[in-house]
Amino acid sequence: MFGESLARSWWVLMLYGVISVLFGLSALVWPGTTVIALTWAFGIMALAEGITSILALFNRDVRISKALLFVYAVASIIFGLLGIFHPAVVASVLLVFLGAWLVVAGIYRILLAIRIRKHIKGEWMIALSGVLAIVLGVLFVGYPAAGLLTLAIWIGAAALIYGILQIVASLQLRKLSHLAV
Repeated sequence: MFGESLARSWWVLMLYGVISVLFGLSALVWPGTTVIALTWAFGIMALAEGITSILALFNRDVRISKALLFVYAVASIIFGLLGIFHPAVVASVLLVFLGAWLVVAGIYRILLAIRIRKHIKGEWMIALSGVLAIVLGVLFVGYPAAGLLTLAIWIGAAALIYGILQIVASLQLRKLSHLAV
């Protein structure tokens, strides 16, 4: 019964797949526009979250500190407006934060590899991942525009692969729906 229902819904996976393939291709062809669009979308979500949080301030049943909720609401609204009206700046700043985190994570991985080297084999892979994280982090901080475009290309490639997999899965389900009839 469940299999038949799932098989009849093959077109949903196909739709997801086609949308994902189209998004992936557009991200690969226009990575700069993709970064702006994604940042703008995050800005809208943050703005909506901020407005919702402001409205929650007037709800007596809210169990969180009103001061904390107010700070969160204001920060969300500011981030949202910046994301909508200055998406390239927000994306660059976020990439710099990502770069800084990668440097810290890379240092941690190297120290971890040194610390556990007597207990496991292949600790050099952990250290290497740390070195690569540091290099990527430094590149993101040093060249944020190139980092943003690279990130958009990776997102596009992932969306393209995901979409193709969804289309293949939908075709498999479609075959099941013909067998069930």
